[in-house]
Formats: sequence, C-alpha cells, structure tokens
Amino acid sequence: MPKRKGSAITITKGDIQLLYEFDRWANNRVLQAASALSAEDFTRDLGGSFRSVRDTLVHVVRCEEGWLMCWKEPFPSSTFVMDFWSRHHALFSPNAFPDLTAVQLKWAEVEREQVEFVNRVTNESLGRMIPIGATQISLAHLMQHLANHSTYHRGQVALMTRQLAAEPLATDFAMFLMEGRREAAGAR
Repeated sequence: MPKRKGSAITITKGDIQLLYEFDRWANNRVLQAASALSAEDFTRDLGGSFRSVRDTLVHVVRCEEGWLMCWKEPFPSSTFVMDFWSRHHALFSPNAFPDLTAVQLKWAEVEREQVEFVNRVTNESLGRMIPIGATQISLAHLMQHLANHSTYHRGQVALMTRQLAAEPLATDFAMFLMEGRREAAGAR
C-alpha cells in the first residue's frame, strides 16, 4: 500500500513489484489472445492509432524497452532523454516483427531485463528524479506511467481482437489479484 507523506503518496518497492508483476501477467494474456489470430488478421490494418494488433503490440514492447533504457542511464540529462525518444521513435518498424513469434521473442528479452531492473529498485531509487523536457519526474511516477501506458494499449488490442471476431482475454487488475497471483504462486 502506498504510504502517505504529507499530501503526497510514496510508492514503495513492493508496490512497483506488484504493478510490474501485473503488467507481465496482462501482457502475457494479450499475447495469448493474439495467438488465436491468423497471420493475416495479426497484421490487418484496422485503422487505429497503430494500424494492427501487431503494430500496437510492437509499440507497447518498444516503449517498455525504451523507458527501461532511460531508467538504466545513471545520470540522464533532459537532452539525452528527449534525443533518445526521437531516435527510438524514428527506428519504430513493426515490419521488423513479421509474426507473433518475433513479437513474443522481443517481449521475453525485454521482460527479463525489466524483471532484473524491478528487483534491483529500492525505495530510495524510486525517488530519483529524471529530467523530461523542462520538468523532472520521479522514477516511481515514470514506472507508473509505463504500466498505465501498456494498459491503455492492451485495451486497444482487446477492441481490435473483437473487431477480428476473436475473443480477448480479460486483463483487469482485480482479476490479476484474484487469479493471476494464484497462478504465479502455483508456478513457483
């Protein structure tokens, strides 16, 4: 449970670990639902902000990778972060991921690095300020942002999956707490 500090809420390492356990669970459920799509449907242009299920999933995994790279930078300047994102977005190429297997392989790679990072984070390091443009944002809030960003796009993938006459899997946080944590505990 986040701790109150004056009018602000302090996010703890335990909160972040739970949030990223949920993020991995939900991402894996979305990938599982996408496996029911044909190769043609996986890349079908549905006219969204990202054209297809594949393009949306690639966007999510590339953002998870990108933020992780920024967070790992010991002393990032605002210029470093902004230039990094400009380069990162310029290299965005969903076509580099021709099928779901390629997306899953990238996701597994990013997830391994993300788990290592989340496990090393401390309550103190969560307060580290990272310059973004003309402001600074704490690592804890950027980590919350990324999990929220991924949730937003998982919702888009669920809609796309329905448009393709397939069945998405629920990725609600409450469902994770009721089912996902039990599944994770049983897998250990």
